[in-house]
Formats: sequence, structure tokens, C-alpha cells
Amino acid sequence: MKTSLLSVCAVLALSTPISASPVTYSFQSVINPADTAFTQLLGINNAGTIAGYFGDGTIVPNNGFTLVLPSSFTPENFPGSVQTQVVGINNAGETVGFWIDGAGVTHGFTKIGATFSSVDNPFTTTVTQLLGVNDAGRAAGYWTDGAGNFHPFTWLGGTFTPISFSGLVSSQATGVNNAGSVVGFNMPTGLTSDGFLDIGGVFTKLDAPGSVFTQALGLNNAGQVVGTFIDGTGMHGFVYSVADGTYQTVDDPNGIGTTTINGINDRGQLVGFYVDGNDNTIGFVASAPEPGSVLLTLSGVMLAVLLKSRARRA
Repeated sequence: MKTSLLSVCAVLALSTPISASPVTYSFQSVINPADTAFTQLLGINNAGTIAGYFGDGTIVPNNGFTLVLPSSFTPENFPGSVQTQVVGINNAGETVGFWIDGAGVTHGFTKIGATFSSVDNPFTTTVTQLLGVNDAGRAAGYWTDGAGNFHPFTWLGGTFTPISFSGLVSSQATGVNNAGSVVGFNMPTGLTSDGFLDIGGVFTKLDAPGSVFTQALGLNNAGQVVGTFIDGTGMHGFVYSVADGTYQTVDDPNGIGTTTINGINDRGQLVGFYVDGNDNTIGFVASAPEPGSVLLTLSGVMLAVLLKSRARRA
């Protein structure tokens, strides 16, 4: 029986094991030249533009930026701020984060075009942070009360919507996608943490296998949640699939046991940071093969097999 390359490609296109298998990522370390000891990458949109900051806040103040790879950093600091972190970015390039004033008060902010706006929850005078934003401009974040407990919310156009669920003690909302699904984490005690996923008011607790501490930190529109967890071997990043409830552990090879994943776009690109052997905090981008490139590679392999088979018959 004759087998054509077209039929081989059709079989490959219809098969499912590619998506079911663990993803192999390629990693790229990112260091802001303004501070080679501390860079964190926190959010990424579908164009690959990244939100982050450099400076650990003690030796060097937090300084926000956006980044276009490989090394085009654009400073982004709230006017008059002492410190700024840019945490989330949507597909319009709008950013959210938080800034600290001279009195030590932490305020959330949005930046739309060239315009910064400060965001403060009316229930607090000390800490408001915005940590993620979707394409409609809805942000996820939290505020802190006088006892130091976190209270999660979403925000849109000046309106705060509190998030509440059974067992909430001290919680942050860290990301929101275009469907309005929210991720975050809840800390029943100061030493324990569970991630959560809120889809239309239905909450799923997220705890990576073997974890003693899990935090969900971002999500995309393709059913993937990212974050970090701690087990007996250290801190690791994870990617959680909403469709089948599976977790994949992801460690930067330069930071096995010290990796955090903070953001993911719809292409499956990850951003985060790790701590190296010299205690430097280094940002990273992890990219998965594009589906088309995987199919092309497999098609090439099958073509080689097919040609070899024909040569043998000749």
C-alpha cells in the first residue's frame, strides 16, 4: 500500500499526544543592565512585550520597566514615586502595578498610553496593589487591612469588586483573563498557602503535587495557570491545565529549586525569575515550540522515513 506525505501529515494533525505530553521549554535569562543583581519578569502579552522591574528595594530601589526582547528596556515609574513595580500587561500594552510614595504608602496604578492613574481601595490607607489586567482593562489585586490581612478584588473603571470564598483568610488576586476568570492564593496561616482559580464564582483550590506551599500567579485565555510551589527540594514553577487538572513542574535550568513563574501569554510563553548560585535574582523567558513548528518537525521526520522506505524498495 502506498502512503503519501499528505496522509502522514493528516494523521499528525489529528493526533493528540503532542498536547498531552509535557512541554519542553527553551529558556532565556534576562538581566537589566541597571542592576545585574536583581531583575524580575512578571507579565507578558501576546506580542511578547514583558512587564517587570529591577532593584531589590533595599540596595537599589524598585524600578519598573517594559521589555521587548532581547534587550530593549523602557523605564516605567509612576511620577513622583520612590519605588515602582510593573506587574501586568495586556494586549493593548496597558500596564498595571504598584508604587510607593515618600511616606511608605503603597498604591496601585494603571498606565494607559502615556497616562498614569493611581488606584487606592477605599478600605485602606496603607497598601493597594494591582497585579494583573485583561484586555478590557479589568485588573486583579488586593488591599491590606490594619491587621496585615490581604483582601482580593477585581477593579474596572474605578469600581472595586471584592472576591470572597469559603475559607478565605488572607488572599491576593493575582491575574484575570478576558473571560473574567481570576487566579490568586489564600494563606490560612503565615506559613501555608493554597492557590485558587475562580471561574464565574466557582472556586477550585490549586495545590501542586507534593507541595507544602502553592501560589497561582497568572493565567492566560488558553486554559493555563502558572505559579510557584515549595516542596522538599525547594521552590519550583508550575503550569496547570484547566482542561485536565494536570500540573507540569518547570524549573529554569540555572535555578532548579529557586524558580518562580509569574506570567503566561496565549502562546504559552512564560516569564518569571530564579535565584542563581551567587544569590542574584535573574529574570527569564521560557518559550514552548509553536504548534506549527512541532508539526513541521514531525512531518520532516516522517518524510525522511518515507523516502528511506522507498529507497529500500527500489
